[in-house]
Amino acid sequence: MRRSDRLIAVVQIMREGRLFRAQDIATRLGVTVRTIYRDMDTLMASGLPIEGARGLGYRITAEITLPPLNLTMTELEALHFGMAVVGEAADDELKAAAASLSAKIDAVLPEDRRAPPTGWGFAVYPFADAAKGFQHMPGIRGAIRARQKLRLVYQSLDGAVTTRTVRPLELEYWGRVWTATCWCELRDDFRVLRVDRIDALQVLPALFVEEDGKRLEDYAARLEQEEKPSL
Repeated sequence: MRRSDRLIAVVQIMREGRLFRAQDIATRLGVTVRTIYRDMDTLMASGLPIEGARGLGYRITAEITLPPLNLTMTELEALHFGMAVVGEAADDELKAAAASLSAKIDAVLPEDRRAPPTGWGFAVYPFADAAKGFQHMPGIRGAIRARQKLRLVYQSLDGAVTTRTVRPLELEYWGRVWTATCWCELRDDFRVLRVDRIDALQVLPALFVEEDGKRLEDYAARLEQEEKPSL
């Protein structure tokens, strides 16, 4: 069972309202008590109304009314955009609610996503910074579907500005930060670019065909190989 599915299952069990020992939940889900302790820490940190402690038990202190949801990446983009707008509102209560909602979403995102480079982190970027990239999302999304090349003006974290032509392969969400996995013709290699660091974007008329070594599958295979221990 994926961790995101297990977290949902934990919440569903606890909706019964009574006090649950970690051992009881672990037995029902077929995992270790230590795993349930970690899950409880995650759920409590995300803002769910759970109280309790290790060795004592846990219970939900308020009604949870939302059922489990399966979101498409476009639906997640729309939700993220709404949080970005509210996160910049003058109403402090709404800003706090947007931050809390973002944390809850981050807590249940699939754990099998590739971790971004060190230093990106989760849910640490101001909503205003993350929202900068939204103007480019439709163009990137459309180019991925149509297999069109993009010309980007990109500013790296150290401030260096480059103009590059890329083949967009995938959009991913990392907790307020969206990235585009691309084959970069400037670097002649794969690059994972933060959408909010794109200063300008142009969809080119030129289409690209998949080539060995330049596909998303090739990038995933490379990452998998890098993660394998040396024998």
